[in-house]
Parts: sequence; structure tokens; C-alpha cells
Amino acid sequence: MTGQETLKAGLRGAGLPIQVGPFVVRLRSRLDRIERAVALFYDRQLLPADGTPFADFHITLARSSGLHAVWRPQARFFLDGRSPFRPLPLAHAYPLFEWGLNWCIAQHAHDFLMIHAAVLERDGQALVMPGEPGAGKSTLTAALALSGWRLLSDEFALLSLETGRLVALPRPVSLKNAAIDLIRERYPQAIIGPSSYDTSKGTVAHLKPPGPSIERMDEQARPAWLVFPRFAVGGRDHLEPLAPAEALQRLVGSSFNYSVVGAAGFEAAADLIEQSACLNLEYADLDATLGLLNGLPEGGA
Repeated sequence: MTGQETLKAGLRGAGLPIQVGPFVVRLRSRLDRIERAVALFYDRQLLPADGTPFADFHITLARSSGLHAVWRPQARFFLDGRSPFRPLPLAHAYPLFEWGLNWCIAQHAHDFLMIHAAVLERDGQALVMPGEPGAGKSTLTAALALSGWRLLSDEFALLSLETGRLVALPRPVSLKNAAIDLIRERYPQAIIGPSSYDTSKGTVAHLKPPGPSIERMDEQARPAWLVFPRFAVGGRDHLEPLAPAEALQRLVGSSFNYSVVGAAGFEAAADLIEQSACLNLEYADLDATLGLLNGLPEGGA
């Protein structure tokens, strides 16, 4: 069979195993949208179907049954045969997979302190950027990843409770609205999938991680910079120091599972703060902000 035929057979059979950082996802789907997206975004992360008996997450994307099979067709997300949230329009099937996988990781990956943040690496040192919706985190992440930084994640900072290092989770970067054309025009080499319109987050399209980010997914990185970005139209692009106590409070507030991992989570967060230069970032101009981030001094704190 060709690679495409093998991919289709895996998706429609027992499930296609995909290595996503420290996790193995076994994905089943008969939806053409999912097949095309997996072929585009995860082609380098596919595992042998027969040689991968274990998976962390067994996920199925399927068309809704009943009336919605033909009228306003919908897609449903299943984990271990159960659907944890409402269906979405069939056209949003691939974003539903990515959002659902976020949920799976946030609910189950308690070997890590999980922080809602982008993570990129340069020379073994990690830049961690927690960001609230609208902060411009994903746009910055995409621009840095396409400018020589290694992408560890756009959504999760996975801080190992054992090593204190950041673990890579290379997945497509979710670009929204105006950022889609901005990144596409600025970086002609970028591989960006088709847009999904009228989602809960507006128009969404996904950027494929650069090859080295996938090839080096087993490499952990030491925290060096903790930067809290805030996009401000007409603002002044600048970095300013942030007191460690405030940085710790905001870091904990961005964590998915701080209350679950307890004292180990506090120690991991405190160690990250101690190793990192803690900064606020206001940005309005992408070129100016890239200059600031590329100019961060080595060594962190």
C-alpha cells in the first residue's frame, strides 16, 4: 500500500498511532477532513500500527448520527468511546480534534505542571510565554518558530516534575483571523492548512511545525525567560522586568493542574521562576517585538 492508503486504513481500522511529544494518540476517523489534516500536519509523527500496542488517548472523530447525519452535518469527538462535549459543524472537524486533544492532555497529564503557554527554544534555553485570549501569543509563536526558534508548544508548557525541564509537544499552531494572512504573507515557506470559518474563535487555520521542531521532540529545554505578552494596538513595543512574586502568582494562575499536583507543582513553578528572567511584553509591531525577543540575553535569570 502507498503511504496515503496506509494512513487511510489505519484511521478507518483499529486506529492510527501518532507520537505527539510524550504522548501516543490512537486516532480513528472516516472523515475526509481528518484524513487530509493528518496527512498534512502529522505525516512525520506516525508510528507503526502493528508495533504500537499502547496509547495514552484513544480518540475518534465521527459524523453525528440521526437527523444531523444529513441536515447541517456535525462532527463528534470521542475519547474511549465517550463524547465529553457537544458536536460542532462538520466543517470544524479538524479544529475539534485539536481542541479535544488539548482537553485530553489537560485532564490527564499530571506528571507535569501544565501551564497555558507557548514554549520555544534557542541554544537549549526555553522561552515560556503564558497568554490570555487576545494576547497575541500564537502569532508571536508562529513568527518565532519560522525565524529559527524551535517550537515546543503553542498551547502547553509541560514542566517535568522530575527534571524541571520543559518537554516538547510539537503540534500545529492555531492561527486566528488576521494572523493567518499576516503569517502566510510574511513567511512564504510556512505550511498553513485550510481555514475554518465561523468557529467559536473566529476564523482558524493551523501552521505545521517546522521540521526540526518535530525531529527534536525528544529534547527537553531549560527555562530561561518567562515573558507575559500583551498585544496593544498603537502600543509601545517594550519589555519590562516583572517581580518574581508577581510572576509566580501569574504563572500559577495560568496552570491547568496546579491544585492537582500540590507541593510538587509549587516547587516546579518556583524553580522555573528562579531560573528565568521574568518580563512583561507589550507589543504592537511584530518586527519590533521579534527584535526584542531575539535580543534576549542568554542565561536567563
